[in-house]
Amino acid sequence: MNWKFCLAILTCNVVFMSASYTMLVPFLPMYLTHELGVDPASVNIWSGIVFSSSFAISAIMAPIWGRMADKKGKRMMAIRASLLLSISYFLGGIVTSPLQLTFMRMFQGFSAGLWPMELAIMTTYAPPKKLGVCLGVMQGALTAGGVIGPLFGGILAELFGMRMSFFLAAGALFLNFLVLVFFIKEPPDTDLQPKKDATASKPQYHLWKNPLIRNMLIYAVFVQFVILIIQPVLTTYVSELAGQMDNLIFISGLVFSLGGFASAISAPLWGRFGQHHGFHTALIYALTATSICFFLQALPNNLVLFAASQFAVGLFFSGIYPSINAILAENTDSHTKGHVFGLLFSAQQIGSMTGPLLGGVIATFLGIKYIFILAALIVLAISIAARNQRKLEHQHE
Repeated sequence: MNWKFCLAILTCNVVFMSASYTMLVPFLPMYLTHELGVDPASVNIWSGIVFSSSFAISAIMAPIWGRMADKKGKRMMAIRASLLLSISYFLGGIVTSPLQLTFMRMFQGFSAGLWPMELAIMTTYAPPKKLGVCLGVMQGALTAGGVIGPLFGGILAELFGMRMSFFLAAGALFLNFLVLVFFIKEPPDTDLQPKKDATASKPQYHLWKNPLIRNMLIYAVFVQFVILIIQPVLTTYVSELAGQMDNLIFISGLVFSLGGFASAISAPLWGRFGQHHGFHTALIYALTATSICFFLQALPNNLVLFAASQFAVGLFFSGIYPSINAILAENTDSHTKGHVFGLLFSAQQIGSMTGPLLGGVIATFLGIKYIFILAALIVLAISIAARNQRKLEHQHE
């Protein structure tokens, strides 16, 4: 199968997947109050339960699905995930109570795994010299879907109500399912040549014993933690800086999306940079520049300056995950790519669970500015750790 055709198909799939998710998730508190009858006093508690239930289940299931992908086929696991996710969104459109919505989100967590499987498929098809570009394009598509989704979801909710958004998301994921069935072939097993000491003959838990892979997974936990520690408070912070400005909701959404726009543009460029200069180098540069931008975000009391720093964060943050993905892809064979990207997804879910909890505590007791300072320190620490790891590798070469 031609890698360019595969990249085009999977990129469209990723946009649909990401847009479907972000079209709904930011509006779940509104869904709880407007459609499911939750009173305002209880909506924050139910929102926390609904959000975290999916992350908790998917963190457990992702490595299991990844291991099955290496045995049964990555395409088959991608088909499974897209079909089950489609069903989960449909169920979300017909629930009548917050408890039912929680069960739907748990089923969604059970169904998850489409993104890591599509990454695994693409890393298998991509020529080694094009790996960085392919992963950059897919990361850009993921971010672009994240920008499109809330905008489209808000319009749909205004015109037709939120239940229609669930049904549309179900349709988009079912379209992904059909595309995977009819247009994507199972990636070739490039490591089937007789290698008695090959990865395939080793127990799967050896991946965690590999220091490079283990460190990348740990970095992913903290990178995702940083994303989720900031996202819930970002629009509140923008509102504080904007004061009594007209069209406050529109302005908040616009500033929020600036980072997404910048990421969608720069992610492929980071992939290309990593391809030419080394993905470890790209990771260190992206982490260092991102930490500086987070520090800058804690400084301005001016909305324009904060918006500029938000755009800058997007430009540099978008280099982190394509670099991690490429490093993992380069250091695993086709027998273990499904498992390693399943572990990566699980690591991200752990970060997603813990980030909002700590972010809320810091914002309540210290103030929102301190969240950006903490984010900067965490990303800087990851950058230093990655640089030290790179030095150790050079010493052993």
